Amino acid sequence: MGIGDKIENIKDQVVGEAKQKLGEAKDDPEMQAEGKAQETKGDAKQTGEKVKDTFS
Repeated sequence: MGIGDKIENIKDQVVGEAKQKLGEAKDDPEMQAEGKAQETKGDAKQTGEKVKDTFS
């Protein structure tokens, strides 16, 4: 896994979590859902990269 991939995945996780919290503060369920989706995307990509590293 390249460092660029790691940074991108972590960015998705952090930004997604921030969007969720901002959505909660603003009582905006759409923003909360968008944040959760982005965080989940980052988590999944990170897991996929770890699996690839394990088998290479």
